[in-house]
Amino acid sequence: MSVLLIFLMGCKGDERNKTNLTKDVDSDTISEKDISIDTILGTEYIELNLDQANKLAALPLACINTEYPNKLGQTLGGKQDLKAPIELHPAFYGCFDWHSSVHAQWTLVKLLKQFPKLENAEEIKAKLEDLLSKENIAAEVAYFKTENNKDYERTYGWAWLLKLAQELQTWDSDLGEELAANLKPLSDLMVANFTEFLPKLIYPIRVGEHTNTAFALSFAYDYADAVGNSEFQELIEVRAKQFYLKDDNCPVSYEPSGFDFLSPCLQEVDIMRKVLPKAAFPLWIQDFMPELINKEFDMAVGKVSDRTDGKLVHLDGLNFSRAWVLYGLANTYPDKYSHLRAVADRHVTKSFPNLVGDSYEGGHWLGSFALYALQESKVQK
Repeated sequence: MSVLLIFLMGCKGDERNKTNLTKDVDSDTISEKDISIDTILGTEYIELNLDQANKLAALPLACINTEYPNKLGQTLGGKQDLKAPIELHPAFYGCFDWHSSVHAQWTLVKLLKQFPKLENAEEIKAKLEDLLSKENIAAEVAYFKTENNKDYERTYGWAWLLKLAQELQTWDSDLGEELAANLKPLSDLMVANFTEFLPKLIYPIRVGEHTNTAFALSFAYDYADAVGNSEFQELIEVRAKQFYLKDDNCPVSYEPSGFDFLSPCLQEVDIMRKVLPKAAFPLWIQDFMPELINKEFDMAVGKVSDRTDGKLVHLDGLNFSRAWVLYGLANTYPDKYSHLRAVADRHVTKSFPNLVGDSYEGGHWLGSFALYALQESKVQK
């Protein structure tokens, strides 16, 4: 059975106990089995097994065809642009907004690849095939080419679209091949958009929300590397170094801001870990975030005061995105940064129990962040 493991070497107190998530997101689509955090004496890990994967899959499955509420975020050029979400975005109209629909579909593809025997596997495949049809993707491409929305979803949605394309192109199945081919005109357009935009961006955007440049570069770099687009990969490397190579003493103590779901400091660490040679990165990070090498380093987890507030619930996403950066750093440089795994573990165990039974404000997107953090926790061999 496929599993994802997070080794919990630094958990303390209540985090060492089993936590059950018993609230249903949708009683019609989710079984009574729990997503749970287990610590096994001596082995100690969080395990995402098939039952838990079924729970996690239910979150995006419940929203990819949910048209309302919907935050379109478009620029109107006239009355003719006032259309229903499903008309404007036939492939990505669900899950509250365009980018959340994209990474909800990424979640489903990722889970299908990891757990082919998912409870609703055939339903998920049928929905993906319907949403990611050639006709629907052609309509999405046409939307991005309209005069008033050429910068639509720049750059967060662009990055997640490439992450979805990467997942499809690395899915060894007939359906994966079909959907990757269908999506290609849109993924090619996203590459073209990045290629046009990045040379014009003089200053990187250093925020904890959607427009963060380092986050977009990191996901785009993964795509370029996975599909062998060396020209695109080189552009990202050049721009990342121009943006960040001279940075030092990142003020991580200022984080988080109230609505963050990304850490500006750590996202920068993530992209530079990928683009710098292994001999150069330790020198750069020693100037940028020297405190990370301290074995006693810690970060207080983000706390959500109101789970029904769509902005405040961002802080659960911050816990997951911090974790995936720290896992990546610990995995790449275990001799220097393995202690950061325990910090990442605490961030995941803080927010993982909030996935099931959450309000729609968090439930429509947080599963993808959790799953990506679990993916990055695995030591790459």
